[in-house]
Amino acid sequence: MDNKFYIEVDCQQKNHEGERICGDVFLSEKIKSEERTVIVLSDGMGHGIKANMLATLTSTMALNFTKEHKDVNRIADIIMNTLPVCSKRQISYSTFTIIDIEADGKTTILEYDNPETIIIRDKKIFNPGWQCVVLETENNAGKVLKNCTFYAQKEDRIVFCSDGITQSGLGTDKFPFGWGHDNLESFTEKIIKNKPQISANRLAGKIVNVAYQNDGYRSKDDTSCASVYFREPRKLLICTGPPYEEENDKELADAVRNFEGKKILCGATTGDIISRELELEIEDGFEFHDPDLPPVSYMNGIDLVTEGILTLSKVAELLKVYNNNYILGKGPADQIVKLIKESDEIQFIIGTRVNIAHQDPNLPIELEIRRTVVRRIAEILESKFLKEVSMKFI
Repeated sequence: MDNKFYIEVDCQQKNHEGERICGDVFLSEKIKSEERTVIVLSDGMGHGIKANMLATLTSTMALNFTKEHKDVNRIADIIMNTLPVCSKRQISYSTFTIIDIEADGKTTILEYDNPETIIIRDKKIFNPGWQCVVLETENNAGKVLKNCTFYAQKEDRIVFCSDGITQSGLGTDKFPFGWGHDNLESFTEKIIKNKPQISANRLAGKIVNVAYQNDGYRSKDDTSCASVYFREPRKLLICTGPPYEEENDKELADAVRNFEGKKILCGATTGDIISRELELEIEDGFEFHDPDLPPVSYMNGIDLVTEGILTLSKVAELLKVYNNNYILGKGPADQIVKLIKESDEIQFIIGTRVNIAHQDPNLPIELEIRRTVVRRIAEILESKFLKEVSMKFI
């Protein structure tokens, strides 16, 4: 994508009150080989497990058919023919919004019965020229979908949601007919004018919270808001382990010095090398925020200095269980996860020297563990968090 922009994608949800499972399903996938991002939000009829099953079926089909470049009419038709029919209302019911973003920024949106997707450009609502698609096949004749295609620009936003957002507050004195699409648009515009750099995660969260407030903090429906932000990538460098050859210490130090972005050093030897080569003092911290890990240290110009293998292993564990409801603590591993979450492109530099001074026969194992742990972290970051990850062994 010649790094024109990074695509940040996030979704925030609240379940229908009293339900443990959400009837809205959000899926997103980066197809590396084509540099495409496909995103789907589906709202199953009703709430709870039945709704979740309908929405899971719909969103999975939508994601897979879109990846295969199927025609929009064909996608809609197959989905609607596959869904089970509601015995009471005789309709198969699950809404969907599909967003397909290609390498050059070409963005195609197809939606069926979800509130209309909002696109914001230059802090204002942007109309991409919506078109109606009327299905003509026997089973689905007359069903209407909407679609549009436009080329995204840096700082563009896409906001889309289930009707739990627009219908929030329905029947209250303040919003007898629900919060509505117009209020959603003006609220989104206002936030972006006030905070032009707000992340996709925070923007979606603010919209969901307003809907939750409108419902008197007792959601009357599954409530989901997803957000896409096209922006300059935020970069993070994580260095762990000393270089194999001591003469490469300078190369490591230069990489740290010249890196434009946030910087983390994991491991005492790594910290010592950077301190020596860049003539920066290390200051030890004494606050234990995590009983399993040594405290962080401090170095000018470095965002975080921690212990090595134990901390990285904990980072891998945290990333595995992390979700939008997870509250991170103040420990060293938690701080690394926070920095990772705020970054888009994460570069690892992994030193491959075994420390002879320790004369410990287990050290080659330690080196293997370091590589394995970093690879595990990289894998989770790419698949679960859609981050762009690179690794360099030195």
